[in-house]
Amino acid sequence: MARLPRLDLPGIPQHVVQRGNDRQACFAANVDYGQYLQELGEAALKHDCAVHAFVLMTNHVHLLVTPSGTGAVSRMMQAVGRRYVGSFNARYRRTGTLWEGRFKAALIDSERYLMACYRYIELNPVRAGMTTMPGEYPWSSYAHNAWGKQHPLITPHQEYLKLGSDPAARQAAYRELIREHLDEPQLIALRQHTQQQRAWGSDRFRQQIEVLTQRAVSIRPRGRPPKPPETSEK
Repeated sequence: MARLPRLDLPGIPQHVVQRGNDRQACFAANVDYGQYLQELGEAALKHDCAVHAFVLMTNHVHLLVTPSGTGAVSRMMQAVGRRYVGSFNARYRRTGTLWEGRFKAALIDSERYLMACYRYIELNPVRAGMTTMPGEYPWSSYAHNAWGKQHPLITPHQEYLKLGSDPAARQAAYRELIREHLDEPQLIALRQHTQQQRAWGSDRFRQQIEVLTQRAVSIRPRGRPPKPPETSEK
């Protein structure tokens, strides 16, 4: 059966997840994290993708990205993959693939869904037990979004800008938002929509996406379960 093309619309945010092959580490030292972010920044600029939030975990990556054109996210991820994997393999004298197949991506509605995705991404190290405070984890966008620490990779989404009338107000509002951890139904819903590469949002949002793409965009019913999300997902 032919593989369906990705759900991919200009101007619609995407939650992107890229995993290490066989759950193996894709970052072994600080230099690896730093290089990935550098490659991501260059690729995002080249392919006109706005990165709103990110976290680099030991064996996977989460991004919140809005593309300006169809296929832009795929081109960005392909560019990052080629350059980063080549350097990683040379640095550690290894060969072969680093990533687990194609990255996963879900379309994300605006308003509460988008801000929930921000929180989901930046609280990943806390849920994984790697730290108790998101600000203590160095490889995420939390310091930028919550405290205004400048990061050249980040472009704020309009929903983030609505949090306050100036940067300090937005950062304070975002810190309050981060304190409200996502509940279990939200966690499950975002994971399922990303794993199945669907559209997470209101009924109206899903209907709009279905009209534009002529495809079903809701998660499949339990009677026909997809491959379950990786247990390492946090």
